[in-house]
Amino acid sequence: MKQTTLCYIDDGERYLMLHRTKKAVDASHDKWIGVGGKCEATESPDECMLREVKEETGLEIDRWHYRGIVTFISDTWPNEYMHLFTADRWHGDIISVCNEGDLEWVNKTHIEKLNLWEGDKIFLRLLAEPKHDFFSLKLVYVADTLTLAILNGKLLPLPQK
Repeated sequence: MKQTTLCYIDDGERYLMLHRTKKAVDASHDKWIGVGGKCEATESPDECMLREVKEETGLEIDRWHYRGIVTFISDTWPNEYMHLFTADRWHGDIISVCNEGDLEWVNKTHIEKLNLWEGDKIFLRLLAEPKHDFFSLKLVYVADTLTLAILNGKLLPLPQK
């Protein structure tokens, strides 16, 4: 299983989001996500997240919270464990050009209107709930369709189209 990280940088009202537009072959092409990427062989999830945030945004994270592990199963893309973080303290300036796409601060109340993976909508809601300090979420996709979601061992109802 591939190991990745994803971090939502939080200024209280907004998340720094990445609109994935620049890679031709990208499972998340044209989707809006947090920032992160693949773990290198010797990295812990924290080290990977810190490196990826610096590379993709120019920001250095001063305080972060490890919020959950998301297991992605797909019939199209490699399966992965994604380590999910939020960060609420950082320093530095956001870079003007990101190799992955376009960075934009998005008000949390507007995020679900963006082009998101259905599973991302689930974990973004979990990030907003204080009762979910840490969670395990399994998301199963057939092509781009979410077919199964399991939170902490319990089946979740899927969103109706």
